[in-house]
Amino acid sequence: MMKTLQRCAWAKNDPQMCAYHDQEWGVPEVDSRALWEKLMLDGFQAGLSWQTILRKREAFRKAFKNFDPVKVAAFKEAQIEALMQDEKIIRSRSKIVATVGNARIYLQMQKEGEDFAQFIWSMAGGKPIQNNGKGECFEVPVSSELSCEISKALKKKGFKFVGPVIVYAWLQACGIINDHHPDCFRQKECRALARDFK
Repeated sequence: MMKTLQRCAWAKNDPQMCAYHDQEWGVPEVDSRALWEKLMLDGFQAGLSWQTILRKREAFRKAFKNFDPVKVAAFKEAQIEALMQDEKIIRSRSKIVATVGNARIYLQMQKEGEDFAQFIWSMAGGKPIQNNGKGECFEVPVSSELSCEISKALKKKGFKFVGPVIVYAWLQACGIINDHHPDCFRQKECRALARDFK
């Protein structure tokens, strides 16, 4: 008889969420563009569920030119209006406009010789952080001192939709913080990835 894999509770009841949990969530991400894409998607999640965003992720990628900051930064009002008519994505003008603005800030950082991934990882101490909670006492916060610090630094640069709660969810997703439940099979796997982290 096959043993059932233990997973984080949020990933158990939906095949797409389960696949995302098993393959992506908590894996340390070091690519600047990919980190920026995930931050933008977490910004769109504000007030919604991640399940909603995940179901629309491919439509978001198509709408935002695969989250290429150079292409997104060049969006004009006509393209923003077109996105407002796209039923396949979240049609929030403030979030769409923020994504375009955030792309411009990302490029400005690059122009000034500041790598986005290095900027974020250096604030986290240069390696993934392990949540060392135990069993039933394991608690996942909605924000942390680090997410507040990163949020403040991003806002100072002009980024929008980067509050401490959004940033904390993003840090979890990108493996900067390993918040898999201690009983989840991915907890040890992501911990091992952190040991190999360069």
